[in-house]
Amino acid sequence: MTAQNSDKPDLAASSEQAVNETNVADFGPHTGTKAADIVERPADMERGVAGKLSTWTLLVVIMELCERFAYYGASLMFNIYLQTMLGRSKSSAVVLIRVNQFMSYATTILGAIIADQFLGKYKTIVVFAVVYMIGLVVLTISSTDFAINGGFGLAGFCIAVFGFIGFGTGGIKSNVSSFMAEQIPVGYKQTGTPGVYEDSKLTTERGFRYFYWSINVGAFAGMLACPQVAKNKSYALAFMIPTIMFFLGILAFIGGTKRYTKKQPQGTVLIKVWKCMRYARAHKHEGQLHWLDSSRDARDQEWNNEFVIGLQRSLRACKVFLFYPLYWSVYGNMTDLLINQGLTMQRPKWLSVDQLNVINSLVLIVAIPVFDNYVFPLLWRMGFKMGPIVRITTGFAIAMGGFIYVTILQKIIYTQGPYYDFTGPNVPANATNDISVWLQIVPYAVVAISEIFTSVTGLEFAFSQAPAELKSVLTAVFLFTNCGGSLIGMVLGIWSSDPQVLYVFAAQTIILGVLAVVFYFCFRHYDAMVAEQEQFN
Repeated sequence: MTAQNSDKPDLAASSEQAVNETNVADFGPHTGTKAADIVERPADMERGVAGKLSTWTLLVVIMELCERFAYYGASLMFNIYLQTMLGRSKSSAVVLIRVNQFMSYATTILGAIIADQFLGKYKTIVVFAVVYMIGLVVLTISSTDFAINGGFGLAGFCIAVFGFIGFGTGGIKSNVSSFMAEQIPVGYKQTGTPGVYEDSKLTTERGFRYFYWSINVGAFAGMLACPQVAKNKSYALAFMIPTIMFFLGILAFIGGTKRYTKKQPQGTVLIKVWKCMRYARAHKHEGQLHWLDSSRDARDQEWNNEFVIGLQRSLRACKVFLFYPLYWSVYGNMTDLLINQGLTMQRPKWLSVDQLNVINSLVLIVAIPVFDNYVFPLLWRMGFKMGPIVRITTGFAIAMGGFIYVTILQKIIYTQGPYYDFTGPNVPANATNDISVWLQIVPYAVVAISEIFTSVTGLEFAFSQAPAELKSVLTAVFLFTNCGGSLIGMVLGIWSSDPQVLYVFAAQTIILGVLAVVFYFCFRHYDAMVAEQEQFN
């Protein structure tokens, strides 16, 4: 890639000045106003280990667990609910689900701006949680027999999901993970072993992994319970359960109010970014390694060199994030196209086919602690340090392997009777072929493993590359890439019926494979740059 050298900021040349100009807590892969026992790396340090997460950090994690219970518990039922209760076709249900996903991530940018410029992360999370709660209440009311029979079912669904829940979850998403990380004290802490120290960077990595673990505990519980309640009782009761669970999560989050580290809003940071970029363009000169270098050492400006270096890293991260939408498009198939595939397969009467999504969450619940405690430490001790680009590429490749399986499985379904590709005459609406739905376990599990490498790393990368003022914004930009995946899903939803869906699976798989190769060769040099950044920090 020709931009390789121009992307790399001259960290060594400005390292001493940057350290003098900025608080260590605001530089590098972690931030916060708390400090650990030792801020600078100890001279006798041989090895770093992750520390324990504080009670107040865990309260944020619990809130996210409850929110994900509400989101996945409710949204997983949308596909079958729209088709069976509101009379939508398969393709229109897929489109509505992808619109919901789009709204949930499009509003992350709004949440980040409000947090960074006006309210701060804590207040923003609380405000959007209230909006979210209103949406869940409206969704529950609109799913009652009285509302559906009165013609309010679809209207209430759209108001609740697109008007309230989408805004609520987006505003929370862009702030809650970085707010969790800000509760981790920055620096090093002695352990009982000479030369071994707790390293806040490793603790932050652990925090993100367990944050993601909590997401999947909540999702697992919600996806396990809610569809069964809908199947055996009613959708109104099934939607009421996520509403109550989220209310409990809000109470838990508010419980730590007095103990949280709360950063005050920094003001109009996006205007500051624009001014910095405009200054760099106006003062561009020969010999620059990066086009923003000309904004360093600027006199009488509101930024310092550390901010410029952080902005360079943030722009570099944005290039990485451009490759995520297709991955999210493939990932999103679990909530629509894979469910539709399962509806064409033989299954036990007690099973609601959308519940197979619990396999994804269950694998993550088990795998994240295994990777955190055994796999990644073992690789580290063996000298194999997987940088973010290698991890993300690995995740893309694993997801591609999972959907090679899905494509082959779809082809096999069409070779089985009695309805084959479901295009013959007199095919009933609930037609199934003679093939077991349990064959779908494999892709749900494989995609889960890919998330450990791709999704978790993306969150961590967004947090680590941004300066303190831009952490919520860059996290929101990463989450916003889901919108691209949802848009792709909306377009592909046109061909989501049988037998065209086979070609949708095949096309997504091939393109993701090509994307993984291109991604690695475009950005593989970033791993060395991140390693240099971490060593410098």
